[in-house]
Amino acid sequence: MDASTVRAYGQTLRRLCTSFGDRYPVADLTADQITRTFTTAWGGAAATTWNRHRSAARSFARWASLGDLAAGLERRTEPPSRTLPIPPDQLAELWSRPGLPLREHSLWRLLHESGATVKAVLLLDVEDVDLDDRRARTPDGWVTWRSGTARLLPMLIADRTRGPLFLTDRRPGPARRPRDTDLDPETGRVRLSYERAEYVFKRTTTSLDPAGDGWTLSRLGTW
Repeated sequence: MDASTVRAYGQTLRRLCTSFGDRYPVADLTADQITRTFTTAWGGAAATTWNRHRSAARSFARWASLGDLAAGLERRTEPPSRTLPIPPDQLAELWSRPGLPLREHSLWRLLHESGATVKAVLLLDVEDVDLDDRRARTPDGWVTWRSGTARLLPMLIADRTRGPLFLTDRRPGPARRPRDTDLDPETGRVRLSYERAEYVFKRTTTSLDPAGDGWTLSRLGTW
């Protein structure tokens, strides 16, 4: 599981431990007990939240060979989500912000002009990029961009010939050995993570967002 899934599943299991008690025998759990606990804890939750907790309970039960503890938990229908684009005026203000770091400016422009997912863009390597044709190869095809990204990528890549396209600011500590595919052999830095990229964008756009929360990167890809 990735870090976000581990975090979400941990929330579910901690709540169940609180409800039953840390010393309650796991083998004594029943589907009826789980159903009652879920109804009390998350009965009024949104479908997405309910389904996430349900998935955690089912996964744990399978892993612990406890049978289908989630048998009484029906999956709820999630309403279709629609990601709203960032208004043009605010987007123009973001692009013109003085001192915008090259890495962030390049990433945000590429996401906006390509419409590609954040995951696909962060997984790009330098050797995937074709600057002349304004495109980069992915396992599912091509990511393409327009003039704004085309002006920035050559400066971002500079003289690098391989390794992740988007890198962290610092090298990892000696206790954190990254995967070889995430390590830049020339600088010793590693691939920029989704969590860090999302955090920086939300922090930067807090002052532009009327709600004051900051925007998610996925809003750049809708226009």
